[in-house]
Amino acid sequence: MLPWSIFPRQAAPGGDSEPEAEADPSEPSGRQLSDEALVEDLLAAVASARSFHEFRRSQRKESFGLQRWLQLVLPLIQEIHEIGPSLTDDAYRRLALLGRAFHAARRLLRCCHDGSKIFLALESEAVLGRFRAVYEKMNLALDGMPYSEIGISDEVKEQVELINAQLKRCKKRSDTQDMELSMDFMMILQNKEDGNADRAILERLAKKLELQSLADLRAETMAIKKLINERNGQQPESTKHIIELLNKFKEIAGIDEKNILGDVSIPKYLEKCPSLMIPNEFLCPISLEIMTDPVIIASGRTYERRSIQKWLDAGQRTCPKTQQPLAHLSLAPNFAVKNLILQWCEKNKVEIQMGESEAVAEHEDRKEDIPKLVKDLSSVHLDVQRKAAKKIRTLSKENPENRALVIENGGLPALISLVSYPDRKIQENTVTALLNLSIDETSKVLIAKGGALPLIIEVLRNGSVEGQENSAATLFSLSMVDENKAAIGVLGGIAPLVALLRDGTIRGKKDAATALFNLILNHPNKFRAIEAGIVAALLKILGDKKLDMIDEALSIFLLLASHPGCRSEVGTTSFVEILVQITKEGTPKNKECALSVLLELGLHNNSLMVHALGLGLQEHLSDIAKTGTSRAQRKANSLIQLSRKCS
Repeated sequence: MLPWSIFPRQAAPGGDSEPEAEADPSEPSGRQLSDEALVEDLLAAVASARSFHEFRRSQRKESFGLQRWLQLVLPLIQEIHEIGPSLTDDAYRRLALLGRAFHAARRLLRCCHDGSKIFLALESEAVLGRFRAVYEKMNLALDGMPYSEIGISDEVKEQVELINAQLKRCKKRSDTQDMELSMDFMMILQNKEDGNADRAILERLAKKLELQSLADLRAETMAIKKLINERNGQQPESTKHIIELLNKFKEIAGIDEKNILGDVSIPKYLEKCPSLMIPNEFLCPISLEIMTDPVIIASGRTYERRSIQKWLDAGQRTCPKTQQPLAHLSLAPNFAVKNLILQWCEKNKVEIQMGESEAVAEHEDRKEDIPKLVKDLSSVHLDVQRKAAKKIRTLSKENPENRALVIENGGLPALISLVSYPDRKIQENTVTALLNLSIDETSKVLIAKGGALPLIIEVLRNGSVEGQENSAATLFSLSMVDENKAAIGVLGGIAPLVALLRDGTIRGKKDAATALFNLILNHPNKFRAIEAGIVAALLKILGDKKLDMIDEALSIFLLLASHPGCRSEVGTTSFVEILVQITKEGTPKNKECALSVLLELGLHNNSLMVHALGLGLQEHLSDIAKTGTSRAQRKANSLIQLSRKCS
């Protein structure tokens, strides 16, 4: 999971927001997340906040309005993510504050989505105050955002500045609650004499709040129980009023169930069980429904098999939650989460049909094999070692439970010790087993600390073709950890990756490109890649249309061009000619990538922009600005503006 440590702990859906200290962007603060992780966290927070499609009637307008604001700010975060962030302290602080605003928005929208309807209506003024507080946080973060330091395009900058001006007005708005609703609540809570009048008002309130059916009242009961637990004895008067109102609504509905603190049965899944009762980790991030066949993907995230398979079948190659590129597309059953869901369902009398991805007996047999296989890795017989390494390679690919068992039984040091073994097959299988183990985030650190990095790099230099390819893939996976990015560079991993990019098989080139893209997010590694001849290797790839790696090559060029120390190596007139040619003849994605590199070079070297215009770039920009991908349109418009300054 992505780390959340720099943000306040999320409040539960049905209740009050948790008090949080306001951060001043001018004050120094430690970086608890890497730049990349911070931006990915922002994207994930917006995606989560926008995933809600329905809201309580009393806050419906405000909730959809807040979602629109998040949508408008999203291009800023997307562009930072595309650039590959290298943030100054000021930019980091402001984005961290923006993250706190996004997480506050997500908590608020969750509350308005499935929180207590009575609470939200009775305390609507306070809830409106929470909306204004979110706008204030967003405004504070965006006000003075150092766009030039981040490298944001003029178009996005102008859009966000306009949004920020509107946010200032929005946070000052003094909306008031529905006066009819307010008066009805006051009459019910104060009038103890005229029962007939009470009933008429109650029926009107129940209709407004959609609290008339048994299912709605059961859901409201659970939401209020959650609220009471959150408040932990605080705000007793408000809690008392909420309970009184709930009991009155039950009375007019003919339900004799006043003790809301007692047990509440749940006869059917998703009919009388509100989503807030289900632990978040049991819900698929895509479908937002309880998982029946949870599987884990290369990023370490868990999804419902049907949902993630549809995502992959649509051609997506990133994690839906983190947008992280996937090292592979294997789906491994998550038996740990599946067992927890089964236990929770049994306890709460929820009936669902769990999917079966693998026979239980076979799975248990394989679990029993792992301790013996780990022991066989240290056998004096070469054939036994080979078979054990190959079997562990297979088992470690299947699911996180197997990987955990390999680690728990001492398999990691045994595998690392065999990486340098002269037998090529053992090398291939142990390196690939380490690749599989590195899927789990904690293992990435353990593998590096166990001394595996220099051994993997040596296989990358001198191993078999398969060994080199899988070593590159392993370095990519391990480089998700910032410390490992730096260590791989220091230990000499960049040069053999560039060599594989230049001379490897098609698969080897792709593995090397993926690893290099991730590694050169570390600035010293950019210089190491330049020294190793990455520019010539990338130009060779651009010239080979059969490889179909133009987008990968241009993405790496963009990272290199974004650093002042490397820009001169990339920014040549001959390279600009290639970029202009791609904007004329490439695929929509090719054109998008080429324009991104052209813009980065042109912003810092007007002569290169003039040269590109002389090659006929201008005539294609207008067309791309109308028909290109959304990112290509933004880049084309920015280049059109830049061309006017250069003419």
